[in-house]
Amino acid sequence: MLLLLILFVAVAGAYWFGLVPQRLSPFGAVTLDERPSLFADAKLSTLRFDSDLCRKVLTEPHIDASPIPDRLEDNNCGWVNAVRFTHSGGAQIGADPLTCEMAAALTLWVEHEVQPLAQEMFGQAVVRLGDMGTYDCRNIVGNPFWKGLRSQHAAANAIDISGFTFADGRSISVLRDWKGKGKEAEFLHEAHRRSCRYFRVALSPNFNAAHANHFHFDRGLMWTCR
Repeated sequence: MLLLLILFVAVAGAYWFGLVPQRLSPFGAVTLDERPSLFADAKLSTLRFDSDLCRKVLTEPHIDASPIPDRLEDNNCGWVNAVRFTHSGGAQIGADPLTCEMAAALTLWVEHEVQPLAQEMFGQAVVRLGDMGTYDCRNIVGNPFWKGLRSQHAAANAIDISGFTFADGRSISVLRDWKGKGKEAEFLHEAHRRSCRYFRVALSPNFNAAHANHFHFDRGLMWTCR
């Protein structure tokens, strides 16, 4: 029984850390063409170290991703298998660098969750995402429990989204509209709720004051949606 438990933990850990190549995964390949129904996390994890699979998955018209060279620094910062891009899921955004795994998660969220929600609530598309950055060689901020640990931003494995701009010029801001009572607040809360399918950590202003003006998304080792 103990051996079975150890085996289960080992297998689960291999998927969690992205160590299982796609060709050995029973969950099928990730694709940006459709909303994943099951095992989204395991499918996205196969992109972590596989640059060839990354190039096959991150394609137009979903995203205009270009691979960038790996960069590892002595201070536990840097990135592996990252890309740069200017649009994702039909919305403009300047992201450079961002890991392939995160770029795929972001595109799935925007294209299959945010855009349908925008059409449903406002009858138009989101044309731009407010981006507050991806890579930043720093520790986690705003939570004393994790003080001293590197942020996922230090691995280009996180992105902060501050708001959304629509086709008619309307803008919705996390800082301004999250605590409101209208459709703008409803849109933000639902967009955040739907992000939890794709990101292991999806933080909103409800998490702490450090996130009052943005959503923080990452695919690190922790898992929380708040």
